[in-house]
Amino acid sequence: MSKQHYFFKLIPPRPTFPYDISDAEKLIMKEHASYFREQFAAGRVLLFGPVMVAGGAFGLAVLEVDDEAEARQFGEYDPSVRSGLNRYEVHPMQLDGAQAKRA
Repeated sequence: MSKQHYFFKLIPPRPTFPYDISDAEKLIMKEHASYFREQFAAGRVLLFGPVMVAGGAFGLAVLEVDDEAEARQFGEYDPSVRSGLNRYEVHPMQLDGAQAKRA
């Protein structure tokens, strides 16, 4: 079975985040960043980064996984979600305009 793609949205705890991030939140977000870099190196994340929008920011990633259950598991294992700092959404997507890796 070929890999599927999902839009992953990391939802911050408040609209002013990350502009008013606390020291404790910085530590959690360092763990979050390490987790995403590891998943990128493993090929489960095709791209990721913060999106700065009027009134706040959110995290974005494009996942390449077997199914929606794996995409949700990815979100549940994110240290920032496990800590209760952030929430996430995953949405199926069709990857066009770029050549996806094939497993």
